[in-house]
Amino acid sequence: MWCLPTVRPNVSEMFKCSSLHRFHSPILKKPTAARFSTTSSSPYLPPLFSVAPMMEWTDNHYRTLARIITKHAWLYTEMIAAQTLVHQQTNLDRFLAFSPQQHPIVLQLGGSNVESLAKAAKLSHPYGYDEINLNCGCPSPKVAGHGCFGVSLMLNPKLVGEAMSAIADNTNVPVTVKCRIGVDDHDSYDELCEFVYKVSTLSPTRHFIVHSRKALLGGISPADNRRIPPLKYEYYYALVRDFPDLSFTINGGITSVSKVNAALKEGAHGVMVGRAAYNNPWHTLGLVDTAVYGVPSNGLTRRQVLEQYQVYADSVLGKQENRRPNVRDLVKPLLNIFHSENGNSLWKRRADAAFRECKTVGSLLEESLKAIPDSVLDSPISESPETGEDVFADVQNVLPPPYKAVEQVMLCA
Repeated sequence: MWCLPTVRPNVSEMFKCSSLHRFHSPILKKPTAARFSTTSSSPYLPPLFSVAPMMEWTDNHYRTLARIITKHAWLYTEMIAAQTLVHQQTNLDRFLAFSPQQHPIVLQLGGSNVESLAKAAKLSHPYGYDEINLNCGCPSPKVAGHGCFGVSLMLNPKLVGEAMSAIADNTNVPVTVKCRIGVDDHDSYDELCEFVYKVSTLSPTRHFIVHSRKALLGGISPADNRRIPPLKYEYYYALVRDFPDLSFTINGGITSVSKVNAALKEGAHGVMVGRAAYNNPWHTLGLVDTAVYGVPSNGLTRRQVLEQYQVYADSVLGKQENRRPNVRDLVKPLLNIFHSENGNSLWKRRADAAFRECKTVGSLLEESLKAIPDSVLDSPISESPETGEDVFADVQNVLPPPYKAVEQVMLCA
């Protein structure tokens, strides 16, 4: 059931640009949108839609649920500190093992020590991740402050370039960076471009996931960092314009499949969705395959999704140290699957009460799902995504002036 260390064939270079693309989504109109090419050796469709790495949320259990609902969205691990892997080499399965059904899956590393990042990449290689991503976007004080990595790395693009080169030297899969558009007062478009330019020049990094807000490091919470700095989608689309040899995924404030499609139609290479994919997994992930990728739905109902997840959950229940994961750990990803549906509040109350008595996930679901009408449990996902305001409609009219790259001699000075 789990991907333990094995030697796995090299995944295709998903992010190389090509004038010909084997895959075309029905909603893509602009020529820059189909940037991610697939090849005959690739088993996956390109990352038009990905689920953001989220600490304490995108664990193995959530990713298992997500993959039951969508077969084609790209999934990310929680951020794993490189130092943790280096110091836990006898316990790597705890951090790196995953079920093979989770592919395509990206490992996100955190850290600023080049040697540790290189070692972490090497340690992760036998597990067969499809990409390795470096976190240059987390504004948490524990990470960007005391930890001196996360978004604070954007202030040192030379170090990031060296780190990405070291990671690439220790893996045979693509390496990517997740960043913001700026940090504190370092928030001009030219400074963002200098970061992208230096990192891509100093390393094989050809794909950047860009959260379209800057980060504030003055001690505000991660939640406030998702709310207070304004979204500047124009910076993202300007990067698409100014770096035609690179690929960019847009992130931040995109909360529905209709907004995903709007971003792609406007020319985004890919879209990353965070909390909406966790807080409303059925109506977000359930539409990805049909509305974004244009492939047939798996036709599953929520009852069938829960049946499949229950088999997984009870098979791993209590198998790790300290009898983890427990029933509460395994039910946590399910708590939003009936978001806004009749019976949702009652189901959550019954599930909470059942934690005290139920010893398996199956028994808890049997007890609590009585609150949900059969019409909800047995209806497949709606075929049509919701409609809403197109927040990208005028973005091309407010792009910043084109970036003019500095000479390479200046870069290496």
